[in-house]
Amino acid sequence: MGEFELIQRFFQDRSRPPADEVPVGIGDDCAVIKPTPGAQWLVSSDMLVEGRHFLSTVAPERLGHKALAVNLSDLAACGATPRAFTLALALPRADAAWLEGFAHGLFALADAHGIALVGGDTTAGPLNICITVMGEAPAGQALLRSGARAGDDLYVSGSLGDARLALEVFRGTVALERGADFQQARRAMECPTPRVALGQALRGVASSAIDVSDGLLGDLGHVLERSGGLGATLLVDALPRSELLASLPLPLQRLCTLTGGDDYELVFTAPPEARDAVRAAAAASATPVTLIGRMEALPGRRLLDAQGRLLEWHEASFDHFKS
Repeated sequence: MGEFELIQRFFQDRSRPPADEVPVGIGDDCAVIKPTPGAQWLVSSDMLVEGRHFLSTVAPERLGHKALAVNLSDLAACGATPRAFTLALALPRADAAWLEGFAHGLFALADAHGIALVGGDTTAGPLNICITVMGEAPAGQALLRSGARAGDDLYVSGSLGDARLALEVFRGTVALERGADFQQARRAMECPTPRVALGQALRGVASSAIDVSDGLLGDLGHVLERSGGLGATLLVDALPRSELLASLPLPLQRLCTLTGGDDYELVFTAPPEARDAVRAAAAASATPVTLIGRMEALPGRRLLDAQGRLLEWHEASFDHFKS
């Protein structure tokens, strides 16, 4: 199977963007996309490299899902509506069965969010997936990392830590007695849920937002830095976690919730007077959110345990060139 047959069979024939929104999609030198009047475009790219971002044992359907999900999560953090994406794919070989599964997972999520594949590239090489997503938000309403203010409440969506738990099982540092428990954790790592609806509902409510890709502490640090060097007090034992993770030793819970990556939940801030609006946004998007702390003028992160005691913490979040 050649490159152009591969593109036609697994990607071009499955991507049918609305003609009024995408006059030209796959098949030309560039896609042509019609912007919505009064909206601003938001664009982000994420790369997944085998052995670095995913294991060789991951099912291709899940890999297709995750490759798009991590990019949609960036749009979610900005409150954007997904519009289109491109796919650059390096493959060690043209494996029809693998491509069928990958495309199925990719387009199932794309269709669920109404986002069209409009172009990209394929080549031979080590397995590497790079997606660029394009979305839009009303002018001036995109959520950014830089809008937090001292006194704002600090929230997180969903639950944290199961993806890191799965990684520790793969590493052999943790053993789970039941196979179903491992499958639950593994699904969290391989099939994250991008919080697109919540991000949109938080426009005009949240003051800042970011998605948790490299670990809560690390990603929160980006908000503190971009918001003028703020600080934060974090209620460590109030962080939402699954019943599975909550049943395990407390040090492991803290490791997974504080520094575990691949959660793809939203961490966001909002003024205290917006608490009712935050609850309404959570209800409208059918996404649980938890109040986990407060932003402060004093720089630095202060971690408090369930008894209000200051917790010493030295574990670092994920860094591509240090981890």
